[in-house]
Amino acid sequence: MKNKILLIIPLILILTGCVGVSSKGIFGTGVSVALDPRSLGTQIDDSIMQKNFSARIILLDKKYLLSVSSKVLDGRIFLTGKVDDPEEKLKLTKMAWETDGVRSVRNDIKVKEEFNFKQSAKDIFITSQLRTALILNKKIKATNYQIDTYKTKIYIYGIAISSEEKEEVIKEAKEISDVEDVIASILLVDNLRIQKN
Repeated sequence: MKNKILLIIPLILILTGCVGVSSKGIFGTGVSVALDPRSLGTQIDDSIMQKNFSARIILLDKKYLLSVSSKVLDGRIFLTGKVDDPEEKLKLTKMAWETDGVRSVRNDIKVKEEFNFKQSAKDIFITSQLRTALILNKKIKATNYQIDTYKTKIYIYGIAISSEEKEEVIKEAKEISDVEDVIASILLVDNLRIQKN
């Protein structure tokens, strides 16, 4: 009981923090409020869903804090990371669907295998190459994208201002050497429920 109280107190402090103070907090959206094409209300709703889901994951098992990451965009939850067995993957998917306000869930969580330093280093290198390419490309608003790489497959989540920007992001990802596949979950501003005016 004492451990639960000690876990809940910091969690409450984290969850009551100001929205938009930084571009990426502990459970932050990764996109600054000023540059985000979503309306402020949608950003707040997504942030609340993100924090709610993240808190429930931590309460389920603390190991998920480091092994699973989630992103909420326009009521859609995107999951990536690694778990020990398929039942955990299903449990997290179910938990995501039970989050208030969720419109859809995309689960790209993988079941863990033996750690491979060479593979992990390659994945980190691919991610950093793509992040750099997006930052240097003037046609792309790099802050609108989250990138995860697993076994040379790039997972891109974000919001594109136009279909041209979306295509440019995918093109940049495919140009990186040793990339096996690019899985893009990129929403267009025009497809958001409520857009910033």
